[in-house]
Amino acid sequence: MPPVTQFLVIANVVMFLLTQMAGPAIIQWFALWPLGSGLFMPWQLASYAFLHAGLTHLMFNMFGLWMFGSELERVWGSRRMAVFFGVSVLAAAVAQLVVGMFSQSMAPTIGASGGLFGLLAGFAIVFPRRKITPLIPPIPMPAWLFVTLYGLVELSLGVTGSAAGVAHFAHLGGLFGGWMVIRYWRGQPPFGRRH
Repeated sequence: MPPVTQFLVIANVVMFLLTQMAGPAIIQWFALWPLGSGLFMPWQLASYAFLHAGLTHLMFNMFGLWMFGSELERVWGSRRMAVFFGVSVLAAAVAQLVVGMFSQSMAPTIGASGGLFGLLAGFAIVFPRRKITPLIPPIPMPAWLFVTLYGLVELSLGVTGSAAGVAHFAHLGGLFGGWMVIRYWRGQPPFGRRH
């Protein structure tokens, strides 16, 4: 496993174990709290991505991080992978905070999913024809189609509110953040050509 991907997986597992031992105090300090909650702190824009609600949540996110992050880090190198993941996490946090202002929800956000959705965007752009077989439905499809459909499902669930308790707009924020990083690297609009 490449070094940044390995670090992220280990850091998430360590934080999960610490949360199990320390309990709610970790969530209170390091989860991403809405701006109006009185509990928001600037470091939460990054720290929330290292907390998870349970073992299943952690395992799914770490599996995705390993699966997509390893491939991208081998292509991009460790520095670009770290920047890409970091921007995706920040974009997810900003999206969640903005949506939280309108919904007036006071629930905290945790999990590496926003960063993972950024990696999905990166994977679909770098390996568009690579086959991915989702769990539901178990039908092989090219990465670009899988990520497009997944994004549309997240948008639909976010708008309708039919899957409460999941930060769908954070996922979309991560997806958008990852897409924008690649556009920046390639000098595509809205960014000028890089020399």
